[in-house]
Amino acid sequence: MTIRIKRVYDPRDAGDGRRILVDRLWPRGLSKEDAKIYYWAREIAPSDALRQWYGHDPDKWQEFKSRYFAELDANPDGFAELRRNMGEGAVTFLFSSKEPRLNNAFALKEYVESEVPNSRSD
Repeated sequence: MTIRIKRVYDPRDAGDGRRILVDRLWPRGLSKEDAKIYYWAREIAPSDALRQWYGHDPDKWQEFKSRYFAELDANPDGFAELRRNMGEGAVTFLFSSKEPRLNNAFALKEYVESEVPNSRSD
């Protein structure tokens, strides 16, 4: 399985595979038609409280991941639904944050890959 990550506002390309939005809130200014989303995984996105606490502060990144992983561990049904919608081929986790790397999509990719042996990113 290949998991890619990109900003939801970036153009879609053939290598995206299933496009999965991993944010709790719908991206501003983007229609559902233009987004070309296969699945919106809002139920496994970080809680509002966690997002607000984190605020994309790089000094809080490791603690954010730890807390987010705990939320994911506490939501096995939501995670199972994500896994079902990921399928077997290429997947792209989409996020709307302006922060290009220290965001929930990268944390979720790390979590998924820790759960799936032999999963590799590009």
